[in-house]
Formats: sequence, C-alpha cells, structure tokens
Amino acid sequence: MNTIDFAKDVLERSYEKPVVVDFWASWCGPCRVLGPVIEQIAEEQKDRWEEYPEIAQEYQVMSIPNVKMFIKGQVFDEFMGALPRQAILKWLDECLPDERTKTLEEILAQLEEPGNEQTIAQLEDFVNNNPDIPKARVALARVLILTDAERAQELIADIQMDNPLFETASDVQQLVDFMSFSTDDSPPGQAVQQAQTALKADDMETVLQQIIKATTLDKSFGKDLPRKTAIAFFRILGSQHELTKKYRWRFDMALY
Repeated sequence: MNTIDFAKDVLERSYEKPVVVDFWASWCGPCRVLGPVIEQIAEEQKDRWEEYPEIAQEYQVMSIPNVKMFIKGQVFDEFMGALPRQAILKWLDECLPDERTKTLEEILAQLEEPGNEQTIAQLEDFVNNNPDIPKARVALARVLILTDAERAQELIADIQMDNPLFETASDVQQLVDFMSFSTDDSPPGQAVQQAQTALKADDMETVLQQIIKATTLDKSFGKDLPRKTAIAFFRILGSQHELTKKYRWRFDMALY
C-alpha cells in the first residue's frame, strides 16, 4: 500500500467518517498480542478499521503498536501499546463522533489559535458539563499546567494505566513535576531554570533548547528530569509539529 493509496483510502475517507489505522510490525511482540484483538473488533465492526504498516515513517511512529484515529485528514486521537479489548472499545466509544465530541473537536481546534482565552473558558465549561469525557479533561489539564498545577493534577487523577490517555496524562504530570522542580546552580540546573522561565513565557523553542542542553550536560540530573520532560514535550506537541521536527533529532543525539 503506497502513500497515494493511504491519502485516498484514509485521509480523504476520514472527511466522510472516522478511519482507524493500526501501525504494527511482524517482529513486534506486543503487536502480536494486540493484532488478534483488533482483528476481532474489526470483524464485529466491519468497514471501520484500516491497516497500513508501510506508512509509519511518514507519521513518525516512534513506538508500536500504535493505533491512530483520523478525522478530516488529521490524527484525532491515538493510543500505543497492547491494550485489552475493553480498553479499545472504551477508546472507540469515547472518540467516535457524536454531538459532544464534535463540539469538543471544534473547541480543541480553536485552542491552537492565538488569543484563545475565550476558548479556554469554553473548554472549562465543557469539562464541567461533561466530566465523563477524559480527552476534554486531559486537554484542560494541559492548558492549566502553568497557571493551576493542582487543578491539572485533579483532572487527570483517575486516568489509569489501561486508559489510552494514560500516556498523555503521564506527560501532563511530568510537566507539572518539571515546573515545580527546585533547581541548583550547576550547569544543568541553570539550563532547567532557563527552560522553566521560558515555559512561563510560552517560548517553547527556548524550552526545548535548554532541556536538550541540560540533557547533554547531565543525563541523570534531577533523577532523569530533562530527558523525561523532553519526551513529554515532544509527545504533547506531536510528531508533525515544526518544533518536534526541528529538535527531536537533536535530543536523540544528546542521549548518546
């Protein structure tokens, strides 16, 4: 299956209905665990799932198995790892569009635009009225990391390991830990402090530069804080973000 087929059968089709793609490899042990579960669900829910393992490089899939849901040509949601059947079904139920998820999708799209204070208020209101939608709570937690870390932690507190959003929730917790970390005057400590200051100023490029610098200076600093924080940032930004594309390889080089 080539890229043109993928664009037609997945990206274009996702404007009509959601398409779920399973990124896997034959040598991957967890993939062999997840595969039969996906096949069974796909058989029960025919014409809703597609599999294109050859396209993984384009979407910078960094670990497998990785399952992504495409809506309107974009990755709407995803999970990694061999989740059990019930967790996958729960993920589908939470992600497949209904009126509430369509409203949430519109709010999240506006959230990426500058001057989004009103949108944040809309998201807060949506979460208050729909506390049963974890994706909304995680999105709000990401927004509140800098201004209300305690509230951010409360929003993700009940997201357990078997939830597809667990990794994202863990990334939020990592950033909360990062912002509350007390640095020292050592070179890596100063780099972390500069990254914290840059994050408060919403200067993400400087954040990544300083986190990578701290990682280069001392990989074990703060119990592996710079490395863990960098990974959390890259996952939250997403593989297609320009800063991920610019700095991910530099971070990988800093690890060696």
